[in-house]
Amino acid sequence: MAFTGKDELEELYRGKFLRLVKRGRWEYVERTNAHCAAVIVAVTDDDELLLIDQTRVPLGGRVIELPAGLVGDQGDIPEEALEEAANRELIEETGYSAARWTPLIDGPPSPGLANEHLFFLLAEGLTKVGEGGGVGLEDIRVFRVPLAEAEDWIMARKAEGEIVDPKVFAGLYFLLTRRK
Repeated sequence: MAFTGKDELEELYRGKFLRLVKRGRWEYVERTNAHCAAVIVAVTDDDELLLIDQTRVPLGGRVIELPAGLVGDQGDIPEEALEEAANRELIEETGYSAARWTPLIDGPPSPGLANEHLFFLLAEGLTKVGEGGGVGLEDIRVFRVPLAEAEDWIMARKAEGEIVDPKVFAGLYFLLTRRK
């Protein structure tokens, strides 16, 4: 069955943050509280990549990730800009603020499952402004990994059985490609 764009959209379920919809025979998820997400490739002046890990309930454990967060999910900031949201999330998760933002790549992370769109941003000119670790019930750990050792560090974590979000590899790739 070909998608014509004319199929009626049917809402199957609505939660607080997500809704499940159906268009033709295709079921997928939409966010109800944000319009996109920022994925942050943060590099310190000492050439260290900032990585985090946090518990991800759907996977049943902690996941090593790039700092990231939703854009437009703050009710008190109705027209939140991408860089504003990225800096807010970077501060919340890592305790660092960035002076410079450079777009790297954007696109859908799972186009068969959701309509979500990600924007990878390079964050530079970092200044430590807080503790990080997340907000509320978040329990985020921060890792400062020398960029020259990042791939080995990540693969060692995987070999130990830790879960690594593939977006880490994508962010590292686009960072290194940009630096060539």
